[in-house]
Amino acid sequence: MASFDVNGEQVSVDAEPGTPLLWVLRDDLGLTGTKFGCGIAQCGACTVHVNGEATRSCLLPVEDVEGAKVTTIEGLGQGGLHPVQQLWLKHQVPQCGYCQSGMIMAAAALLAETPNPSDADILARMTNICRCGTYSRVRAALEEARGGARMGAPA
Repeated sequence: MASFDVNGEQVSVDAEPGTPLLWVLRDDLGLTGTKFGCGIAQCGACTVHVNGEATRSCLLPVEDVEGAKVTTIEGLGQGGLHPVQQLWLKHQVPQCGYCQSGMIMAAAALLAETPNPSDADILARMTNICRCGTYSRVRAALEEARGGARMGAPA
């Protein structure tokens, strides 16, 4: 049994030890916005926030989030679109869209920690893989975010 906060709601799940958080979110809690990509924490499609930090959920055992605050793409823009989601639409970032929930979660965590990221910050932190190759659009959205309104994860 693991208990933690997901998108502002306390949950308890009865999952086998070692079950990745990704599968608990998708299969047990019905939060399917977080995607399975590679299964080895490399592509970033499974990125969520754990205590405000961008975390790949495909290898993270659910017992490791006991007592933590987890935010998924469904909880990021509670009450409307998150500023990162607005920029993604403005810059037409998604093509197929499969990787975008993880990409948005990574960008939101970056901007929450570093509201005015340097080029080096962006390169170091935005490591999600997009098979459609929308990296230039991601970059344009993040460049517009520099110095803009606070774009962090919800409190």
